Amino acid sequence: MLFLSIDWNPNVEVFKIGSFAIRYYSLMFVIAFVLGLQIMKKIYKSEGMSVEKLDSLFIYTVIATLLGARIGHFLFYDIDFLLSRPLEVLLPIRLNPFKFTGYQGLASHGAAIGIIIAMYFYSKKVIKKPMLWILDRIVIPVASGAIFVRIGNLMNSEIIGKPTHTDYGFVFKKLGEDFPRHPTQLYEAFGYLITFVVLWYVYWKTDKKEKLGYIFGMFMVFLWSVRLIVEFFKEAQVDVRGDWDLNTGQLLSIPMIFVGFYFMLRKGKR
Repeated sequence: MLFLSIDWNPNVEVFKIGSFAIRYYSLMFVIAFVLGLQIMKKIYKSEGMSVEKLDSLFIYTVIATLLGARIGHFLFYDIDFLLSRPLEVLLPIRLNPFKFTGYQGLASHGAAIGIIIAMYFYSKKVIKKPMLWILDRIVIPVASGAIFVRIGNLMNSEIIGKPTHTDYGFVFKKLGEDFPRHPTQLYEAFGYLITFVVLWYVYWKTDKKEKLGYIFGMFMVFLWSVRLIVEFFKEAQVDVRGDWDLNTGQLLSIPMIFVGFYFMLRKGKR
């Protein structure tokens, strides 16, 4: 028996009624969105914003997250599928043969881009404030939601880490393995927890929210730095790229970090 290893083979379904099943991954998404809505409600109330405008924000965010993450996954990791079967990318079904598949294959970089685009339209059409104003606030619940998404990945035994070559790690029995791997899902979830705590503190305990784009920039630096570091312990979803031995997730994270530093260090408006 391995000393520090955990045999990991959980049931991916919370419960099942007939052919209808609620899976942990879907449940984690629901928790992420519901908790995020409560966080934004607290923020809106503190700033005298109408909480009725959260209904639109919720819809914008859900659609942008799912579509952005879905399109991003195939754009970054499987573009041939995107070009050959675009309808199956956008809809949670397989056409031939017909089958309900859900949204299997979601990229966090695509979700981030989708949310930024959605917040542009939300800021223009709903709250009539600068785009960076809503980005500075929406990133707080986004950071908390990322924690639950990675827990969902762990329950699905996906986005796995590299073998540890020691007695430490998770043995993913669902994959038919008998050796431990780095629990990178937990590494990443912990990193996102730190990101959330820092953003929460900066928003409520400092005046940095008065500088447009600062908290958004901090989010970009923290979250994508976590992703960049954890990827070294993670099995790449596609082949490594270039002489630097960086995978696609890392190559996509680096410009995000620089964007974050730009918004943190620039002479922004208050």
